[in-house]
Amino acid sequence: MKTTLEIQNLKCGGCAHTIISKLNDLKGIQNVSVNTETNTVSFENELPNGVESATTLLSKLGYPVDGDTNSIGKKAKSFVSCAVGRMAKS
Repeated sequence: MKTTLEIQNLKCGGCAHTIISKLNDLKGIQNVSVNTETNTVSFENELPNGVESATTLLSKLGYPVDGDTNSIGKKAKSFVSCAVGRMAKS
């Protein structure tokens, strides 16, 4: 089943790289794509709790889904995730 989530704090390709690599590590999640213009993450999910696992991981990385609390701590985590993604991408 394909799922698309609108997320917060998505800034660039570094963020996208981190999100893609981390979500691809989740069991049952595959074909992850990120659109930085629409602030969305799309993926195919094969498990009943896959969407919940993905949203939990995204929040831990600093990218809560739209409508969830976006604390200063999550915003700071997104900057770290972005920097890690930029370094891993190059």
